[in-house]
Amino acid sequence: DLHKLLFDISEALVTEELAGLKFLSLDHVPMRKLEAIQEPKAFFNVLQEKGMIEVGNLFFLKELLYQINRMDLLAAQLGSSREEMERELRIPGRAKVSAYRRLLYGIAEDLTPDDVKCVKFLLQNQIPKNKLQDNASMLKVLLEMERNGIITEDNLATLKDVFKKFRADIKKKIDTYEETKKEYDSKEELYYPVPVSVHPAGQGAGGKTPQQLVETYKMENNPHGYCVILNNHSFKNPREDREGTMKDGEAVKRVFKWLQFETVEHMDLEAEQMYAKVKEYSKKDHSNMDCFVCFIFSHGEKDKIKGVDHEFVNIKDLLSCFSGSNCPSLAGKPKLFFIQACQGSVGHPAVTVKEDFPGDLEKDATPVTSIPDQADILVGMATVEDYECYRCTKTGSVYIQCLCDKMELLCPLHKDVLTILTEVNKEVGRRVLKGWKQMPKITSTLRKQLIFQI
Repeated sequence: DLHKLLFDISEALVTEELAGLKFLSLDHVPMRKLEAIQEPKAFFNVLQEKGMIEVGNLFFLKELLYQINRMDLLAAQLGSSREEMERELRIPGRAKVSAYRRLLYGIAEDLTPDDVKCVKFLLQNQIPKNKLQDNASMLKVLLEMERNGIITEDNLATLKDVFKKFRADIKKKIDTYEETKKEYDSKEELYYPVPVSVHPAGQGAGGKTPQQLVETYKMENNPHGYCVILNNHSFKNPREDREGTMKDGEAVKRVFKWLQFETVEHMDLEAEQMYAKVKEYSKKDHSNMDCFVCFIFSHGEKDKIKGVDHEFVNIKDLLSCFSGSNCPSLAGKPKLFFIQACQGSVGHPAVTVKEDFPGDLEKDATPVTSIPDQADILVGMATVEDYECYRCTKTGSVYIQCLCDKMELLCPLHKDVLTILTEVNKEVGRRVLKGWKQMPKITSTLRKQLIFQI
């Protein structure tokens, strides 16, 4: 019984251990969600929602207990041992906790209270003093360093400078991590994700352009651009109302305001109003902006989106408003469209092992996207052609909520938008929804990497 197992483990954990578990999970769960968690049961619930803990797959749970040195729980509750975990974690790609996260946690565990006071003193000019109070643990200090961009997976210079003054052994640990990472990175082939249906300049059909040769779009202005949300909730036929879509709007507004976009939501538009609103934004002057983002939440049919009046607008017509000739101030700049809607009326078949959501899922009906023959446009669809996608009436759509979570998780790590969307594809595609699968789709004519600046 997984529920009883997690309950028993929860009861055995103390506050400091929960803080450690949350810190070690930061590569998989956004900081915002983890900060709201005050007790172990809620933490395990989030990991279950993310698919990190499920029946028949408890490795991440074992790894977490191993990392916080609860070998008693590892043995008594999960039938494992230190030796078994050490063997497992030697297998390349097996560990779910990154070497960077393990390093930071190990440093925090290795410090005495006096050491932590020294760290706080040496950082007082870089971190707000209210974040360095006496009761702030070393894990909290490290989180603040990450929030403020003082340390990243690829830049631990400041941390080394701090420890070389009084803990040379820890500086040496960081040196060893950096040397190992450099050696690993030099051996690993890093390829830029392949855009669908277009090969950017210098990229052949094989799609294997070295990552370091790919340019990035400039993201220098504040705001970076408009983030426009067209959110249809209430239709003429009340039976078609899209419960849960307000949660999607809230999530997008939260994330894109954080990403320094001017975020605007327009509710319950008729088909002609949807087209008029998109055209209105295409006629604005975007000269002092870097990018344009548009989210569309509605019902629809293949190639079309339904207005609340039950009339349709063609997706191709919406996209064509932002061609180079129709919107010259955005020419050469990235235009992103994310559409939460079905592209058919059948469920995507799956081998059902476990339901990830309760019975309060609904489906949206909408479009296959046809990209105009212009560059710098990306369309993220909630599902591939001919299939349905799903929306939880309580928490919002599976695709949009996952997208927002991944943005919060990966933008601070400077991951590009195609890498983030690939992670969304992986997570959404993993889930089983009412016995069916959902597979999002990325269609892109972007010519450069798009990295959102934090």
